[in-house]
Amino acid sequence: MKAALPVPILRELRIAQPSRSKIGSQRPARSPALDGPLGGLQWFAGPILGLPMDAPLSVSRSASESAFRSALGATIWLTGLSGAGKTTIAQALAETLRSRGLPVEVLDGDLVRQYLSKGLGFSKEDRDENIRRIGFVAQLLARNGVYTIVSAISPYREVRREVRSMIERFVEVYVNAPLAVCESRDVKGLYAKARAGMIRGFTGIDDPYEAPERAEVECRTDRDELPACVEQILSQLQALGYLPPQ
Repeated sequence: MKAALPVPILRELRIAQPSRSKIGSQRPARSPALDGPLGGLQWFAGPILGLPMDAPLSVSRSASESAFRSALGATIWLTGLSGAGKTTIAQALAETLRSRGLPVEVLDGDLVRQYLSKGLGFSKEDRDENIRRIGFVAQLLARNGVYTIVSAISPYREVRREVRSMIERFVEVYVNAPLAVCESRDVKGLYAKARAGMIRGFTGIDDPYEAPERAEVECRTDRDELPACVEQILSQLQALGYLPPQ
């Protein structure tokens, strides 16, 4: 029997399950950021933790419930520079998995810092601890059948390997875009502040980003469109046997 999720640890998180009351109702308007080439996107500037609990799904109740019961759970870990497109891909992937009736949670690195890692700074030690905490929550969710999408810079290889070793079904996705492209998408002005010396230890400027050496998926967001990136991830999940049959 699977262990129940510890309530104190997950108090600020929710497992987004398929809506049973609004299935088949009108879908909410899509964000313009989810359409078209990634190079022209306005990158998501505010962190979220999954979509609303009552987000409508375009699947029948029986199909949704069947998929939910057969969900294996997995962790899809999106890593890359700030502005590479992690949150945008995470949102689109979550929407696609939910449309199949699967339980999904999105752990956004910025939001997790507000609740789970409040008080940690940006030294290497604190950044590693933040990633360990995210990995722990992802492992709890995934082992209970939730498809957990992590969107976090997670710049250091060693702690990413450590997290991988904790989680049975783990897919690393390298969201790759050149630094110049990421800077051009900088809606928060963080890169400009880092280059001006107003922010110290900023990944990609005066702190290193260690790119994955053997990621299961690499999304080149400077040249690939969003649907292609999502399809790459879905294909890998399917090839690994992590998705139930459709």
